[in-house]
Amino acid sequence: MPEQSNDYRVVVFGAGGVGKSSLVLRFVKGTFRESYIPTIEDTYRQVISCDKSICTLQITDTTGSHQFPAMQRLSISKGHAFILVYSVTSKQSLEELKPIFEQICQIKGDLESIPIMLVGNKCDETSGREVEMSDGEAMSKKWKCAFMETSAKTNHNVKELFQELLNLEKRRNVSLQIDGKKNKQQKRAEKLKGKCVVM
Repeated sequence: MPEQSNDYRVVVFGAGGVGKSSLVLRFVKGTFRESYIPTIEDTYRQVISCDKSICTLQITDTTGSHQFPAMQRLSISKGHAFILVYSVTSKQSLEELKPIFEQICQIKGDLESIPIMLVGNKCDETSGREVEMSDGEAMSKKWKCAFMETSAKTNHNVKELFQELLNLEKRRNVSLQIDGKKNKQQKRAEKLKGKCVVM
């Protein structure tokens, strides 16, 4: 078991140019950048609710190249959840996820309790599509992981992607909702709390 820290680490993998950084930046900052700037490794933090307290969602945006295998292994060993991104406009980018998935299996062992999302990004680019949605779904079934298509450009399914990933976490109760949006249970607990009157 990884140490229960206040960080929930999500690692984003995928080939260069599939839109990993775009997805992360769209989620964390709500921005989209047209130009492509290769990433070595960036970490973004977002506050989320975790086991009724607040913790930090730490998103590691990894390099798309295979020059840094040690960094990749470290990211996997520290990660709690994984987002494997390919571009629907590149069959090759889906192929390149296979060795990464195998490495996650090797390092993590039992994947039953590890949230993994396979993500087909750039679904807005319909004319250049090389990977059908059914191909992504078939791969996710094979890997026994969740699947979603997104577009960082149009902000399609970006927040849903991270929420869905957190929903897959079984060991902890993690969600994107913080303070402002309390769930029914919390509201009920607070109502009950308010009923105690000391005379």
